[in-house]
Amino acid sequence: MATATTPDLTAKKVNVLVYSGNGTTVDSVRHCLYTLRRLLSHRYAVIPVTEDMLVKEPWTANCALLVIPGGADLGYCRSLNGEGNRKIERFVRRGGAYLGFCAGGYYGSKRCEFEVGDKTMQVVGDRELPFFPGICRGGAFPGFVYHSEAGARAAELKVSKEVLNQGAVPDTFRSYYNGGGVFVDAQLYADKGVEVLASYTEELNVHPGEGAAAVVYCKAGDGAAILTGPHPEFAAANLDKSAGGPEYAHLVDALAADDKSRTDFLKACLSKLGLDVAQDTTTVPSLSSLHLSSADPESTSQILTRLEEVIVREDGKEYLKDENDKFCIERPGVWNLNELGESLPAQSKEQETEAAVGKIVDYNAILKRLVVHDDTPPSKMTPYFNHHAFYSNLSEYRSQSREGASEFGSDILYAEVITSTNTILEKNPQFLRRLPNGLTATATVQVAGRGRGSNVWVSPAGALIFSTVIRHPIEKMQSAPVVFIQYLAAMAVVKGIKSYDKGFEKMPVKLKWPNDIYALDPEKPDTSQYSKMGGILVNSHYSSTEYISVVGVGINATNASPTTSLNALRERFLPRNAAPITLEKLLARILTSFEELYTRFLRTGFDKEFEELYYDDWLHMHQVVTLEEQGCAKARIKGITRDYGLLLAEELGWNDRPTGRIWQLQSDSNSFDFFRGLVKRKV
Repeated sequence: MATATTPDLTAKKVNVLVYSGNGTTVDSVRHCLYTLRRLLSHRYAVIPVTEDMLVKEPWTANCALLVIPGGADLGYCRSLNGEGNRKIERFVRRGGAYLGFCAGGYYGSKRCEFEVGDKTMQVVGDRELPFFPGICRGGAFPGFVYHSEAGARAAELKVSKEVLNQGAVPDTFRSYYNGGGVFVDAQLYADKGVEVLASYTEELNVHPGEGAAAVVYCKAGDGAAILTGPHPEFAAANLDKSAGGPEYAHLVDALAADDKSRTDFLKACLSKLGLDVAQDTTTVPSLSSLHLSSADPESTSQILTRLEEVIVREDGKEYLKDENDKFCIERPGVWNLNELGESLPAQSKEQETEAAVGKIVDYNAILKRLVVHDDTPPSKMTPYFNHHAFYSNLSEYRSQSREGASEFGSDILYAEVITSTNTILEKNPQFLRRLPNGLTATATVQVAGRGRGSNVWVSPAGALIFSTVIRHPIEKMQSAPVVFIQYLAAMAVVKGIKSYDKGFEKMPVKLKWPNDIYALDPEKPDTSQYSKMGGILVNSHYSSTEYISVVGVGINATNASPTTSLNALRERFLPRNAAPITLEKLLARILTSFEELYTRFLRTGFDKEFEELYYDDWLHMHQVVTLEEQGCAKARIKGITRDYGLLLAEELGWNDRPTGRIWQLQSDSNSFDFFRGLVKRKV
C-alpha cells in the first residue's frame, strides 16, 4: 500500500436542512422546501431531515442553514431536547444559521407562552434553544385551531428597512399567519444582539411588551438565528382558496397581491443569515421529453420489442404504467414536434402549467413522454446535449480500449429536465428489467436529484449527471461481489478525468471512501485542502440470474458552484491550450473507463492489482479517526478488504501505537465524517 499525507478535507456548506420530524405539519414542510428551493437551489441542496438524522448523523460540517418549520413545538421538544438541541446550538454558535418559522420561532426562544389560560391549548415553558433571550407569546391574533384555516389571516408587517439593509425590501407587506407569536420586548434586547426585522401593525391578542416584533434576528456566538411569528415562506399560489370560507379566498388574494414583497423580504432575511440568494427567483422547471437513442439504430427497436409485453394501449396511445412513473411511448416515425403536446392528457398539461406559474408540483404524477428515436436525435431537438458529439467521442475512446469496450453508453436516455436519472430507472422495475446492459440516462437539469442516505446532489447547469444500468451475473457474486461496483464507478470517474485528453493526468482529483470524488481546492492549491466535486449512488435489484444495478453519478464539470469544478481545476492546473471540457466528451470518457474496469473486474475480481489501482487515487491511507461505535476508540485507516470492500481501521493505543486490533467497517452501516476524523454508526 502506498503511503500518503492525510489531506485537509474542506467542508463546503452546501446543505439547507429542513426539519420534517415529530411536531411538524406536512403543509409547513412542503411550503418550506418549495420556497427555499426556489430561492436557494442554484447554490444549495434543500433537504428534509428527520429527528434521528439531526441527533445521530454528522450533518453540521456541510450545513449552511437549519430550518425549523411550523407545527407544534412540543413535538420538537420531545424529539430534540438534550443531544439534538445541544448539536443545534453548538452548530449555530460556531458560525451556523437557524431559521424558525412560527412554531420554529417559539422553539428558538428562551420561553414559549402559547394560549395561556386556555386549558385545551395552553403551552407554557422554557426552551433549550434561547436564541431569542426572552418570551415568544401567542397566538398573536385570536382564533387559532390546529389543522385548520379558521385562525388564518393576512397579517400586515412593517419592515425595519434600516436594519434589513439587504437589497430591495418593502416598507410593508402582508404575510400568511396562523397561530404564531410575538417576540416580547424584543427591542430591549439590542445589547444581546437582537434586531427587529419586522413588526405587526395591527392590534394583537396578547401583550407584546415594548414594540410588536413579528420577525427578529438574534446573534448567537459566531452564528445567528432569524425567528418569525408569521409564515413568509407560504406562497399564495400554493394555498387552496376552498380550504376555508369566503373570507379565506379574499385572504389568499391579498397575499397574492403582496407576493413579490414577501419574496423580497424573505430573500433579505436569508442574505442577512449569510446565504447566497438567487437574484431572480428560480422558475420551477417543467419536465421535458425523454429521448431514447442508440449508437446502433437497431438497438432501440430491440428495446421497444422487449417493452411490448408491458405496454398498454388506451385511446390510440401507448403507455407503460410502472411503480413510480407512467410513460407515454412515442414511436419513431409516428410523431413530430407539433404533435408532442397533443399526446399529453389534460391532467399532465395542467400540472406542467402549475410548475410554470410557481406552484408545488407532484412530479411523480406527471406523465413522462418517452420518445424512441430510430436515428441520432438532431441538435435542434436536444440543444443542450449534442448526441452526435457524444457518440463520436464514444467511438474514439472505444478504439483505444484494451478491454474492447462496446456496451456502456451504446444506448442513451436523455432529458433536458428530469426528476432524477436514478429514480427514472431504479424506481420503475418493469422498465428497468427490460433495458440493456450499459444503458445510460443523462440530463441537463434534475429537479429531484438523489444522493447517498438523506443527501441530495445539487445539479446546476454545467454538472454532469448520469445513471448507468449494469446487469451483474449472479454466478460472479463470489469472485466479483456486487458491492465493489460503487468503487469501480468512483475509480472510473477519476480515471476518466485523468485520461480525458492530453495533460489531464495532472488533474488533482481523488477518491473518498466509499464513493465520493474530491478535488484539490484551486483557490488554495498550496494548502492541500480538498473539496467534494462529485458523488456516486448505487442501487441494486436482485433477480434469479442477476443483480441489476443502477449507478448514479454527479460531477461538477463546468459549473462554478456549489463547490469546485473540473473547469476551475483545468484553468488553475493545466496549460491554457488544454482541451476544453464538454459534457458529451466527459461522459463518453467516463463510460468507456467504467466498462474497461468492470470487464476486468468480472475476469479477475478485486485482486491485488485492482487494490493498488484504487489506492493510487485514495485520500485516506493512514488517516487517524475516532470510531464512535467502538467507544470513541482512536484508529488509523489501513485500507479496504479485497473480499467485500470493508474499511480497515487499526486501533491505536498509548502514544498512537497499534494495539493489534483491527476493525472492518461496512459502508452501509456507518456515517463517515472525515472532516472531523469521525466514523459514526449510521442510523
